[in-house]
Amino acid sequence: MLTHMHSIEELWISDFQSLVTGQPATLYVEALEETEVLEIEINDLQQLFIDIPEFNRFFRIKLQGAFIAFQNRIFSTISHTAEERYLDFIKRYSRIEQRVPPYMIASFLGFTPEFLSKIRKELAARG
Repeated sequence: MLTHMHSIEELWISDFQSLVTGQPATLYVEALEETEVLEIEINDLQQLFIDIPEFNRFFRIKLQGAFIAFQNRIFSTISHTAEERYLDFIKRYSRIEQRVPPYMIASFLGFTPEFLSKIRKELAARG
């Protein structure tokens, strides 16, 4: 299982490709804590955009934020070391690190749990 993204309170997570194209989802959501799940069909979403223009703007802003986060993740993966990616993860997702198992953090960062353990040990040794 590959961890594609994490989400915390007040954030949304979705397979946007499936939502927009109507194709079966290629991603799935696994809730590790009590979670409120909302489901909407694309036609109903489009009608919400018409009926409530403020929701259209809200959704666009959420989607822009998700795109920026995705772009930053790609850039980080191709341009930073594993240690830099881990340190950035801790900085960006400090509230998540203590709440998810290490294997999920490692998967999200693109390496094995053993390699994550090695990075943590090296950082701890440096103090």
